[in-house]
Amino acid sequence: MSKNYDEFRQRLQSDQQDIERRIANITRDLTRKASADWSEQAQERENDEVLDALGNESVIELRLIKKALERIEQGDYEVCSGCGGNIPMDRLEIMPYVDLCVQCAERQA
Repeated sequence: MSKNYDEFRQRLQSDQQDIERRIANITRDLTRKASADWSEQAQERENDEVLDALGNESVIELRLIKKALERIEQGDYEVCSGCGGNIPMDRLEIMPYVDLCVQCAERQA
């Protein structure tokens, strides 16, 4: 396994831990007891909607990170899942969890 993959693995694992902590904090905040005050409850509901959206985005990002870690272990980290071509290292440096080359990503957009 190349040194670059080791660096990517470490970065992805660190990101994974950060996101798992974020999800745990969001879950804890969403399960707190509601206030008795009606005006505070309205504000809490709005806050919960924001937290829920952040949680959903975090879950999606966590899935992508886990898939990237699996691709590293399988030895096909730089292989585009769309066309089988090569994903440029520059693209992986920017978004280490992508699984599509630029051309395939543009086609999906």
